Amino acid sequence: MNADQPLPPSGVIHGPAVSEHITWSEGEINATDRARRDGHRGAVVWLTGLSSSGKSTLARALERELHARRIRVYVLDGDNIRHGLNANLGFSPEDRTENIRRVGEVARLMADAGVVTLSAFISPYRADRRRARAIADEGGCVFVEVFVNAPLEVCERRDPKNLYKRARAGEIKQFTGIDAPYEIPEAPEIVVRTDAQTATESVAAILAVLLPRLKAE
Repeated sequence: MNADQPLPPSGVIHGPAVSEHITWSEGEINATDRARRDGHRGAVVWLTGLSSSGKSTLARALERELHARRIRVYVLDGDNIRHGLNANLGFSPEDRTENIRRVGEVARLMADAGVVTLSAFISPYRADRRRARAIADEGGCVFVEVFVNAPLEVCERRDPKNLYKRARAGEIKQFTGIDAPYEIPEAPEIVVRTDAQTATESVAAILAVLLPRLKAE
C-alpha cells in the first residue's frame, strides 16, 4: 500500500474476516469506566521515522516518564513484534502493510483497555499510518502521530545495528531510506528533530501535547 492508495471503504477498515457467523462482543466495562478508575484515558501514540531516527529511544523514555506519573503505559516495539505476533512477515510492501495493520488492531485494543500504547515502527507508508489512525478512531481512542525526524545521513552515522551499511552493500533488500521509500507524514500531531533536540527535549515536547489528551472526562 502506498500514499496514492485510499483506505478501504467504511466498515472494512480491518479487512474482510475469513470466519463466518461472528459477532463483536461488547463488554460491560467501557473505556470511560476505565479512565475514571485510572485517572487517565488510554491512547495510541504512533512514533514513525527512519531506522535509527530515535523512535525506540524516545518510546522507552516516554514509558519511564508516564510510568512515573502513574499512567498505565506499554511500548510496542517493531523488532519485538516481529519476534512473535508478526514473526511470519517479511519486509515486502504487502508484509509491511499487514505488519502495521496488525499492530494498529493490537494498539486499539490496548488503548481501549486504558493503556497508553507507544507504537514505535518505521511504518513508511502514509496509507498504512492512516489506517492505524482510522482503526483507533473507530474505537473512539486517542491517536497521536509523532514524526521522529532525523536526516538520512544522521541515521546512517548512528546505525547501531549496521543495517544501513549492510543495505548499502546489498546484503539487506527493501531497506527503508535506501532501496525502499519512506513517505514523510503530512500532518502529524508532533514533530521532533532528534538531530537537533536532546531526548529530554523531545520527550517534553511530546508530553506537552499528549498529557492534556489523556485527561479523564
